[in-house]
Amino acid sequence: MTGMTPTPRRRGRPSRTESADGPATRDRILAAAREEFSERGYEKTSVRGIAKAAGVDSALVHHYFGTKEQVFQEAVETVFAPALRAPDVIFEGAPEEIGERFARFLFGIWENPVTRTPLLAVVRSAVNNEVAAAVFRRLVAAQLLRRVAAQLGMPDAELRAELAAAQLVGVAMLRYVIKLEPLASADMEVIIQRIAPVVQGHLTKP
Repeated sequence: MTGMTPTPRRRGRPSRTESADGPATRDRILAAAREEFSERGYEKTSVRGIAKAAGVDSALVHHYFGTKEQVFQEAVETVFAPALRAPDVIFEGAPEEIGERFARFLFGIWENPVTRTPLLAVVRSAVNNEVAAAVFRRLVAAQLLRRVAAQLGMPDAELRAELAAAQLVGVAMLRYVIKLEPLASADMEVIIQRIAPVVQGHLTKP
């Protein structure tokens, strides 16, 4: 009827029309979030900016993910998912080749442009912001390094896993983030053959 005041929407809750897409809308928001974190970093990314990039209301971002930190955590988990398969891969085969399998597996993820670009985004955010670093640290510690350590069966297993990861992450940072030459242009097979014995030593030597 003319003159009737429409019932206001409850703040923070999306309308049925906005949320009708369900999983498709959620995936679109997450994809937009990865792009925003990649281009702007954690600090300069906002929920409003993510919503605008996804073509939705900011209330819908809060509805699906909650805070910006929670959006970032989900984006990190999605991006880092391939690396979380490492514990299942590196322990298949001869124990004396664990270091090479670990290096080959993780560098394979970095060498692939499809997985490297979003991974670079979350790493840069983690380096520049403590909140983002805490999210990244929890994920890496709980879902990757502790699982590797649990299968080592060695003294100081967690320290061993972290030292091995430090070798690989250090090379990745210099090669893909800082792009230090000649490492940035070196043949990956050469890098693996050089770094694998060091990683092996951290993981298995007395």
